[in-house]
Amino acid sequence: MFENMSWLHSQEVVMVVRLVVAAVLGGIVGLERGSGDRPAGFRTHILVCVGSALFMLVSMYGFDELEPATAVAEGDLGQRRDSARIAAQVVSGIGFLGAGTILHEGMTIRGLTTAASLWMVSAIGLAVGSGMFFLSAVATLITMVTLVTFHTWEKRFAATSRSDRRFVRVITGNRTGAITDITGYLSLNSVQVRSLNVKKDKDKNCLVIDLYLKIGKTAPEGADIVRGLQGIDGVISVENAK
Repeated sequence: MFENMSWLHSQEVVMVVRLVVAAVLGGIVGLERGSGDRPAGFRTHILVCVGSALFMLVSMYGFDELEPATAVAEGDLGQRRDSARIAAQVVSGIGFLGAGTILHEGMTIRGLTTAASLWMVSAIGLAVGSGMFFLSAVATLITMVTLVTFHTWEKRFAATSRSDRRFVRVITGNRTGAITDITGYLSLNSVQVRSLNVKKDKDKNCLVIDLYLKIGKTAPEGADIVRGLQGIDGVISVENAK
């Protein structure tokens, strides 16, 4: 029965096992990311982890049968071959994939955590490919605790220790002093303008002002601030207030 399976050596079985372990660990992280409708989810994390493990396996075992022409002694191959060369390219190359998960929506940026999780999964895949199963499992556990548990703690800590931060888009008529009136109102109500971006809509003859605000604890409620902005002379609407 096994006469035609002589190609399946014990080393190749170990490689397959490592790829399967990489798929499992990458899938665990991918399940958490996919549950939140992130840019990179279950399948992407599996592919990144398995791909990283495969690169590591190729760099470690893919050139065992190649003897360099300049070899001068038995065993010289192991000294001349650098197993980390291919793996090192994964570390830099994963940045391109991570950049694709970062989304810029107006003045908000999403996907940084997903990009970091892809980078972490690639490292886990490299570790699995090199046979560090325990280290890979611990790294996966730390990643999951960070993504799941720390996310809740971060929100609670932010709610109690930081001032509220909001992104607001104000559309106002194109008149002199409009920006000064808006920033002046915010300053009087203990609201700091952390960043301001102004665009001119020539077709509608209006200004589109994107504001990133830091609302102090003594400032009015967010809804009151929005109503106050809407009451400024020339303001047409206040949008995307969070």
